[in-house]
Amino acid sequence: MKFDPQKHHRRSIRVPDYDYSQPGAYFITIVAWRREALFGEIKDGEMQLNESGQAVWDVWNSLPARYPQISLGTAVVMPNHFHGNIIINEQPVGAIHELPLRELPPPGSPPQERVTDQKERRRMTIPLVVGYFKMNTAKRINQILNSEGTPVWQRNYYEHIIRDDEEHNRIHLYIESNVDNWVNDEENPLNVK
Repeated sequence: MKFDPQKHHRRSIRVPDYDYSQPGAYFITIVAWRREALFGEIKDGEMQLNESGQAVWDVWNSLPARYPQISLGTAVVMPNHFHGNIIINEQPVGAIHELPLRELPPPGSPPQERVTDQKERRRMTIPLVVGYFKMNTAKRINQILNSEGTPVWQRNYYEHIIRDDEEHNRIHLYIESNVDNWVNDEENPLNVK
């Protein structure tokens, strides 16, 4: 089947016109390619990371050294996905801020306008950090598995802007209890209907 941009375009799941470099907390979920259990398994109620899972954990924990404007909140590596909170801290006075997004091109606009907007969005902190995380974990895992070029992650990721302390606490508990709730998790391949 020939590519038809009217039928086969990917819609962004990001909040339109939102600057993902703003200080605040962001909940991120990234799912393994084809939901494969690449990162370990849950045994006796505990996540047992394999070498690939440990690579995911190590890259996650290295992110603040590369991006000093962020700190990391609660996180968990699951057999086939990852959850984590990224906090963008206030920038010191005189810091360089990214330009706000220009208005999104209307549907049906020329592809060049959509590409330009995608490039602007990728320079924002959250997409930049997540892109680095996905690229470097995939590179390490492909080295571990001797499988150069094999996809590790699904193409997109889920992100949620954490708006208040109540929401932060709810998400923190969700991440902390993810291993305990694996039996009922929608990402658990045994639950595919």
